[in-house]
Amino acid sequence: MKEILNEIKYPVGIQTFRRIREDGYLYVDKTGYIPSLLRGQFYFLSRPRRFGKSLFLSTLEAFFNGEKELFEGLAIEETETAWERYPILHLDLNNRYYNSYSSLIAQLNASLEKWESLYGDEKKERSVEERFAWVIEKAYEKTGKPVVILVDEYDKPLLSVIGNEELTEQYRSTLKAFYSNLKTQDRYIKFAMLTGVARFSKVSIFSDLNNLRDISFEEKYSAICGITESEMEKYLKPGIAEIAEELSKSELDIAKDIKQRYDGYHFSEKSPDIYNPFSLMNLFAKRKFGNFWFESGTPEFLVSLLKKEGWMIKDLAPIRFDAEELASAGILSRNPVPVFYQTGYLTIKGYDAVYDEYILDYPNVEVKNSFLKFLLKSYLKEDASSHNLSIQDFSREIREGKPESFMKRFDSLLAGMGYSEKGSTESRFQDAIYLIFTLLGEYANIERRTSDGRIDLIVETSDFLYIFEFKINSNAKEALEQIKDKKYWEPFRFSDKRAFIIGASFDTKTRKMNDFIVEEMK
Repeated sequence: MKEILNEIKYPVGIQTFRRIREDGYLYVDKTGYIPSLLRGQFYFLSRPRRFGKSLFLSTLEAFFNGEKELFEGLAIEETETAWERYPILHLDLNNRYYNSYSSLIAQLNASLEKWESLYGDEKKERSVEERFAWVIEKAYEKTGKPVVILVDEYDKPLLSVIGNEELTEQYRSTLKAFYSNLKTQDRYIKFAMLTGVARFSKVSIFSDLNNLRDISFEEKYSAICGITESEMEKYLKPGIAEIAEELSKSELDIAKDIKQRYDGYHFSEKSPDIYNPFSLMNLFAKRKFGNFWFESGTPEFLVSLLKKEGWMIKDLAPIRFDAEELASAGILSRNPVPVFYQTGYLTIKGYDAVYDEYILDYPNVEVKNSFLKFLLKSYLKEDASSHNLSIQDFSREIREGKPESFMKRFDSLLAGMGYSEKGSTESRFQDAIYLIFTLLGEYANIERRTSDGRIDLIVETSDFLYIFEFKINSNAKEALEQIKDKKYWEPFRFSDKRAFIIGASFDTKTRKMNDFIVEEMK
């Protein structure tokens, strides 16, 4: 068994269809989507980074290049008979860091010069958008076939300069004019697809491209990228057996672990569960669990957005969000929710037809835990990894009913907490505590509503219940009295768990806990 399984080659980091097919790497067949796409002409697809967009465009390039031999045994072989070859203009914007306007022009020039060497460079002294229009027309005239245009990561330049208004406007203006050729030159175009992480809203890049069909939320294309449960069963079942053998666990347990860690994406109202393909390929190649997708890119600008707009972490997920707004909002939105969805840190978990709202949440354990750990580091002066031992002890003391001990640990964990540009210090303090308890795997409920006020934090374990009230620049006695006066323990009076009420005070000058008082409820 092991000898056979070792023959499977997983395409980690390989995004070229030809190489995957010729070198015998595992290919999850997505060619069945091509006949449906051929019924239209101009498309836009948004998916998170490292989700298979580049590979799908590479597949389309091979198809439109008439490379029939690469499609042997795949779904498209059953329906395609013509296998015609078309001129292809493939623009890949993913392989450069666009830290200056000249870097964007250099990348566009590199592609234009390659195309001009094939179809004519009479307009080489003109602007990039004029040269693009000329190449499209000349490719059509020279080959007698309409042109196929594939743009990979169309938004990479703009994503590279988020926060820099001057460069953002320069990039937006240039790319808007460049991409407008997809409309003005449509008589010469057979097919076009743009892919990217995000929309830049119809008032920006796409304002002139009303002929683009956005399939990002269409149910029939929900699984055009990523891996479904049925595809897992068809292509990756042997790999599950191999990991089970490697880790001395049952195949059922491994399958459950994989689903919990890497499944859970949805891209439409009735989307099937979608696994993250990048994480899966790394898992099966290395036969070891890890936070592969998250570690491939840090969400620093997302954390900055949360802080800048004063959002509390607990309010981010789960959350209800207007479906139409989610589909149309751009990456430059001041509202973090659509930005987190487009970048893959939130996904659709449900739909309310009455209010036309999506219910959004973290897709899986990999994304949730990794992101919350990243957030915790941003709240503390020191790298959160330096507190690993403290957090382990902290967790043990919570489960063993030692509130005095674990409250003392807050001092070191929260001492370096930073401030947000918006929002109160108290909310930042609560965010940090929420992050700690959530990462510890406890049940943390911030500001639980009661009939007479709000409870700042409740934590429950199998044996213990903790009710917290926090005060800023006050004292622990006042916090404890609020718990008693408002009878925050009333909803739990019939619980058989040992219950503690805890009042604590936080000083904004020292950024430390002033004092705390613990009482056990009898």
